[in-house]
Amino acid sequence: MTALENILREQIAAAPGGMLPFASVMEMALYHPEHGYYGRGPRRIGRGGDFFTSVSTGPLFGQLLAMLARREWERLGQPADFALIEQGAHDGQLAEDILAALDIPAARYLLLEPNPRYREVQRQRLGDRVKWIESLAKAPAHAFYLSNELPDAFPVHLVRWDGQNWLELHVDAALSLVPAEASSPVLAAEIEKLPRDLDPGHTMEISLAMLEWVQAFSQAPFRGSVFIADYGLDAEEFLTRPAGTLRRYRQHQTDDQILADLGESDLTTSIHFTRLIAEAESHGLRVLDYDHQGRFLTRLATPWLASLEGHGLDATTFRQFQSLTHPAIMGRSFRCLLLQK
Repeated sequence: MTALENILREQIAAAPGGMLPFASVMEMALYHPEHGYYGRGPRRIGRGGDFFTSVSTGPLFGQLLAMLARREWERLGQPADFALIEQGAHDGQLAEDILAALDIPAARYLLLEPNPRYREVQRQRLGDRVKWIESLAKAPAHAFYLSNELPDAFPVHLVRWDGQNWLELHVDAALSLVPAEASSPVLAAEIEKLPRDLDPGHTMEISLAMLEWVQAFSQAPFRGSVFIADYGLDAEEFLTRPAGTLRRYRQHQTDDQILADLGESDLTTSIHFTRLIAEAESHGLRVLDYDHQGRFLTRLATPWLASLEGHGLDATTFRQFQSLTHPAIMGRSFRCLLLQK
């Protein structure tokens, strides 16, 4: 039993009804300051860690995002107060890769990071090349706001269809899932949007945290664009996943043991991009581009590739481009969304 599991059992025993919504358990499992998987500081990524990301393939992903930032800066009329704002910067590697390729005069790079342990790691890597902001309320007038694999780690509520009603899954003191009524009116309102012509037992995730995040960047005081890269699905694809998409990652292995080794394993879900886009549009944002990562990055890179004038990519860069764009690697499982704000 992990240290966090002992803490959770005590909290669950003291909670009304002797149970907590799964979202509360997931939040502690990931972000408890001492025992959470992410709360303790940046995790190792790549072969020595629990998972791979686009950043761990090499610097090309950051170089391509620097091109995208330049394009968006030009679309805004090349404002002098332009900044890149990254949320969920982890150990700062993506910021370093972007900064190495960035060609925007006087552009600032801002990091939105609440965890002091992460800020310290980022400071050691990036020094004075970046600044930190406490919230998007501190954003400049013009910005390119980006996140890579951020909302997949937001805590989610689990709901299950019993043939007549959607019920929320809670966690009891035995660390088992038990169905009960929705834990909040906001969640109940989201449940009303779900289909009802499914087989009993169909399970889905609802990320209220993702909707709050979308509202936050929608209302932030900057003009520009929002770039989101993550693995996810569209609405109809979730209907083909009767067990849901929540999964546990540990040492590059994944399974459905979501209540095992709490605090020692990553918990993640596929992003509901249809719902994310609908929420963004309801706040006045417009979709500029949305596609599988392979097609999105290939379109983005086309002018650059054409400028090579037949010389092609060196072997290392080619391998990185193939990893990012090939459907069998990251090209299809990851998606990219670009919003105009």
